[in-house]
Amino acid sequence: MCLFSIKTRFLQALCFVLFAPFRDASSFNIYLDIPNIIVNVIDMIKRNRYRNLVNTALSRSPIVALLGPRQCGKTTLSRIISTEQESTYFDLESQADLRRLVNPEMVFASLEGLVVIDEIQTKPELFSTLRVVVDKPENKCRFLILGSASPHIIKNVSETLAGRVEFVDMAGFSLDELGYQTSKSLWLRGGFPRSYLANNNQDSFAWREGFIRTFLQRDIPQLGIAIPAAAMRRFWTMLAHFHGQTWNSSRIASSMGINDKTARSYLDILTETYMIRQLQPWHENISKRQVKSPKIYFCDTGLLHSLLDLQDLHAVMGHPQVGASWEGFAMEQILRTIRPSQAYYWATYSHAELDMFFILNGKRYGIEFKFSEAPDKTKSMAIAVASLKLDKLLVVHPGNKSWPFDEKISACSQDNIEKMLS
Repeated sequence: MCLFSIKTRFLQALCFVLFAPFRDASSFNIYLDIPNIIVNVIDMIKRNRYRNLVNTALSRSPIVALLGPRQCGKTTLSRIISTEQESTYFDLESQADLRRLVNPEMVFASLEGLVVIDEIQTKPELFSTLRVVVDKPENKCRFLILGSASPHIIKNVSETLAGRVEFVDMAGFSLDELGYQTSKSLWLRGGFPRSYLANNNQDSFAWREGFIRTFLQRDIPQLGIAIPAAAMRRFWTMLAHFHGQTWNSSRIASSMGINDKTARSYLDILTETYMIRQLQPWHENISKRQVKSPKIYFCDTGLLHSLLDLQDLHAVMGHPQVGASWEGFAMEQILRTIRPSQAYYWATYSHAELDMFFILNGKRYGIEFKFSEAPDKTKSMAIAVASLKLDKLLVVHPGNKSWPFDEKISACSQDNIEKMLS
């Protein structure tokens, strides 16, 4: 079979698994004649890592909240999980399902098995109902609730369901799911399935533009936040030029003609809706003055490139933000693969810094990102190793080679990170 044919059928299988409303295994029969590589892709795109996280959480908690940005694959994943067991599905954007939940406590009490509730942030009053239902001894349900906003922005969820809910954060495609040979496409288009799987870069860019518009005009207001879409878009676009930099509220606020408090509130909204990552600073007990403001990163580089109007890889490579863009992309991939409980950056006012720091299995790790296939060891790296008492510092780069600089500092390709941290 020719390479083009394999690639075409690869995308057909990928799209089928992601977007077809399949209900049972027989739905895959039409693909029985494709090569084993396609069958393996089908299994992979079930998002096994997230599926295992959700199933483990369901085995020990009465309520599991699967949270993430819109269009990242939450609904598809929940339907895959629901086909594996007795289940009932409610989509709170469906008028028919809303009518079914006129008396939610009575409806839930009559059900057994898994109950999936999609877009629960649109009906926050259900949280108190869920608390009552799961506390009853006769309850026979486990609840999987899906939302497009973080626990802090869904009013009172943490307080109402305290001790009863477990959170699983989900994102778009990652390199460990698609393979490291997809790195350039994933970096350019981002991990949202419909953006990544678009027929060409123009279609991908158009999808992301539509996503941004819908997010600003519909999703933000649905959360009860009254901010003009034009103002938030302007702020978001301005933030794209600060990607990978330390947050400076005064500088951004003055540029927009708003006060520092308003700028901070805009940033928090984008953070709590999974659009922006605020990487907090780590403070070590040393004599040097350390930076205390967070660094700002776009969670999805596809959206970053859209707001910077970069439609293809050539445009990205020629932009002043290319290094920062790749740094944010590589950082997100590491965090999704390694999944440390917390991650930080470290910097002092004497210009010693470390792009990322985390503690994993009791060991201290540092990460430096260098957009170069032949990065060098720097004085700042040695200072970071000594000041933070690092067990290992990896200099992550876009090349395909890994090599040591010394006992604790090594250059590392993206596909070798898990091995180097083991």
